[in-house]
Amino acid sequence: MKPPPPNALINKLVALTLVLLMFAGTLGLGAVWVRQEIFSAANRSRSLEVLIADVERKLDEVRAQVATAESVAVLLEKNQSMRLALVSPREVQVVRVDQDPTIELSRKRNAEALLLANFSPTGNAFAFRIVPAVDQR
Repeated sequence: MKPPPPNALINKLVALTLVLLMFAGTLGLGAVWVRQEIFSAANRSRSLEVLIADVERKLDEVRAQVATAESVAVLLEKNQSMRLALVSPREVQVVRVDQDPTIELSRKRNAEALLLANFSPTGNAFAFRIVPAVDQR
């Protein structure tokens, strides 16, 4: 048996070193790419926060305009300028609600649904019919 040439160990060592350098370079490039993605995501997030703040500011401006338009003084002035001849409601026309209006409206809706179910053509809210199976031979 012939011994391996003396430079075979050096060739394996050089190849292993090159593979190790390529692996380390790939890891380095991956780390740089991840940092770049994090930076671009942070920039997008920052721009969206600025956009949201701008929309909220505009929404606050619109709410302020609506509040001024609904004020009593402005409504009375519009009534005078447009000659609508509207008057304030009398106390008889005002209905005071003691409970939550959503509960009252849902109760009214449910009562109407039950009332309609009682007046259905079959007399039942739900009607079932038994249909015999058809023999498919």
